[in-house]
Order: sequence, then C-alpha cells, then structure tokens
Amino acid sequence: MSRMPDFLTQGHDERDPSPWLALYLDQSTPLPDEVKAAWLADSSSGSRQYLLPFLRPVARLTIVLIQVVKVFVPRNWSHSKLLHRLLAWGLKRFVSPEANWLILRHFHLGSQVLGFIGRNSPAPVGTSPLEPVDIDALKDEMFLKHDLNLFNFVIRLNQALRDQGLVLGKSPDVDFSMIKDPGLRLSDMPRGRFNFLDLQSAIELFTPLYQLMLTDNDFWRAANSLQLDETIGIYAATLLGAPEHLILVNNKHPLVPLSTLRAGHRLVIHGLSTEMLHSLLQRMRTAQETAPRPEQPLA
Repeated sequence: MSRMPDFLTQGHDERDPSPWLALYLDQSTPLPDEVKAAWLADSSSGSRQYLLPFLRPVARLTIVLIQVVKVFVPRNWSHSKLLHRLLAWGLKRFVSPEANWLILRHFHLGSQVLGFIGRNSPAPVGTSPLEPVDIDALKDEMFLKHDLNLFNFVIRLNQALRDQGLVLGKSPDVDFSMIKDPGLRLSDMPRGRFNFLDLQSAIELFTPLYQLMLTDNDFWRAANSLQLDETIGIYAATLLGAPEHLILVNNKHPLVPLSTLRAGHRLVIHGLSTEMLHSLLQRMRTAQETAPRPEQPLA
C-alpha cells in the first residue's frame, strides 16, 4: 500500500467502532491484507458513499434507454476499439488508484484461475492468458477478450472431457505452479487530482457505455458471463476436493440469466469472488510447498 487507509491509522473507539476496521481484521474471507485494505479503502470512499446512490439509478435508466435505441440500430453496429480507448482514458483520469489496481489484477488472477483448472483437468486444455501491465494495455480490447476467453474455456474444457469420456474429479497431484502474485503495484497507478471515482461507481458509469458501443450479443454475453462464477468455483472445488469453498462464490445460478440492469453490481461481486478464489489457491500452493516431504526409504 502506498498510503494507509483512514480506518487503519485511526484508533479503535469501542463506543464508535469502525465497520471497515472490523472487516479488515476479520479473517473469514481469504484475501491478502494489501488487497483487503485497498478494497475497503475504495469501498469506504466518499465517492462510493455519496456519489454512487445517485449514479446507479441514472446508469440503469440509461441502460433501458439504450436498449430501446438499439432496436433501430444495425444489429452488428459495434465500436469495440473506440470503447476500449475511452475506457482506458476514463480509468487513467478519473478512477481511484485502488480501483485501477484491482481492475488490472482481475485480468491476471482470472487468467491464472482458468490456467489452474485447465492444467489440472483429467483432459488438460490450454488457455489464453490476459496479463495487462498497465492501463494502456487495456486498449487491446481486453475487456471483450476477457469475456470471450471465459466462454471459450468452458466450451473447450467440457468438449475435451466429453470427447475422452471423462468427468472432472479430485486431482491426485494438484499443480499450483501458475498461481502467483501478478507483480502489479498500487503505487504505480495514476494519482491525478481527479482520480477519485470508486470501483463500483466507475463500473456503473462504464456499463451503459459498454452496452452502447458493443453489439447486443457482446453485451449480453458479458453480462451473462457473471453467471459462470459458480461454474468456475465448482470446477476449482471439484479439483481440490473441497466443496466447502463454494460458499465464497455467489453470483446467481449459471442456468438462470438475469437482467443486465444489475450487471454493474454483479461485476463487483465477480471481481471479489476471483480475488478470494485466487487467494485460496495461493494459500494452498504455499501449504504444498512448505509441507514436509515424506522420507525416502533407505536402499
């Protein structure tokens, strides 16, 4: 952390305890301290407290209006490259350092989680990792590729399992080699005078823009990709033989698509679920590496 959140620098007052400090100290959710501190600093910001309640209904109304307008727009009307340039421009100039850091981390962590599942599957499949080193790297249609990667991975994995007559099960020798810290630093994120917008407010603002500048298919696929949080969680829990960890993932049933109006909120849940699953896998990798090796029998 390049600067300490207020709830970590202020003393604990038992007559007025900080809810953010309680959430930070709580260890029931597996998150690294620096990630949890950044997440809670962003969540406790003035932007989220005072601006988000006004932005959210306006953004959702805009989604409805754009849907009406797109009835009269050619079906394949799309400007993905321009969209991603606008998103990168907005992130660099208006979004908080913590939010930008969490967004960049998400691409790395999501790629590592898919790599973990693909490598440990009884029918291994390859992946297409997305590892942006900075915000400018997002201009390469990174958000759209993220959604495509997820659906393509699920299709390739299950097609490989079906072709070989296999089912996903507990891996006898779990490979955690792809699970690592992405090496992104919060201190490298933009800190201009206007970089104040919290993660949830930014997502609510960018969602209508995403809808406007992509085809209906691309936008619906992006919104419905959030349903796959449970799917990816089930895959990981099955490989680990640890179904109790599914309690960390909750973004609705994968077979019941929801309205795009709540896509902004659910996207935040998606990011947090990925962080927690990755943190869990990282802890398991550490435990595997530090476990005493069985003694070899003497010749």
